[in-house]
Amino acid sequence: MDPIIILHAGIASGTVLLFATLGAIFNERAGVMNLGVEGMMLIGAMAAFSVTVSTGNGWLGLIMAMVAAALLALLHGVVTIHFQADQVVSGLALTFLGTGLSLVLGEGLSKAGAINLLPRFSIPGLAAIPWIGPIFFDDQSVMVYVGYVMLPLAWYYINYTRPGLHLRAVGENPTAADAMGIPVYALRYGYVVLGGALAGLAGGTISLAVSPGWFSELTTSGQGWIAVGLVIFAQWDPWRAAFGSYAFGALRRLILDIQAPAVLFGMDNPFFYNPYYGFFLAMLPYAFTIVVLVLGSRQAMRQRLGAPAALGVPYVRGERGR
Repeated sequence: MDPIIILHAGIASGTVLLFATLGAIFNERAGVMNLGVEGMMLIGAMAAFSVTVSTGNGWLGLIMAMVAAALLALLHGVVTIHFQADQVVSGLALTFLGTGLSLVLGEGLSKAGAINLLPRFSIPGLAAIPWIGPIFFDDQSVMVYVGYVMLPLAWYYINYTRPGLHLRAVGENPTAADAMGIPVYALRYGYVVLGGALAGLAGGTISLAVSPGWFSELTTSGQGWIAVGLVIFAQWDPWRAAFGSYAFGALRRLILDIQAPAVLFGMDNPFFYNPYYGFFLAMLPYAFTIVVLVLGSRQAMRQRLGAPAALGVPYVRGERGR
């Protein structure tokens, strides 16, 4: 097992989680919880693959992935912001809807054949840096580099710009924000749609860059749920989200590499000879996600972690405490 190869692959697959987690952070910073990330990623993966098969243009496929997932997120916004429905129930319904739509509309795509994928390249100079270069800058997809640019921009936007201040105000105290003239409803709608677009971008990245060339119900493999858990793990901070995303990506690759050799560290590899051990290893990231979600559901724990005070609470103008 080469650690450089594992970390290199972790950066690539972690980029998918990074896009989805950043989208969920924008959602929740605005006070809207969206558990439909998995469904939006899946419909984004389907749209990206389908459009690329039809047009031969991967960039157009990526744009349509974002549009399709954003439209699905808009439905969640209407249900939770306009009709003040329960955000958890709406998010779960969105996952079922997105999954069902993607499988119906994407029927037969698994046999569509080869497609034009998004380019991969190395960055001269940076790729030659010992250890760091081969991991971060050597033969990576263009989407990995997009993630490198998006991460500091999202962090700066949230923490050091006036629109970012409005975003945090809407998520912390929408009543006070409304009194200050900040358009609470419009901003919540906008960030819900933005979060959906980023989830679609994550799904499209799987189809066209990370695990390219196919689409099925297994395309996302539950990564949307991991992204939801990573938001809590990251304490709604983009840099922590990046660390968690890349770490999870490397962990998924490590689990595969551990099962491959018959001999591991000079001994018979139990994961090679007993596939059930491998199933247990593959389960660990999702078990961690469940633990994080359970802990994050407790109000006291959420406050300690720094969750937005109005997260999950529908805003109704004129009602005290909302």
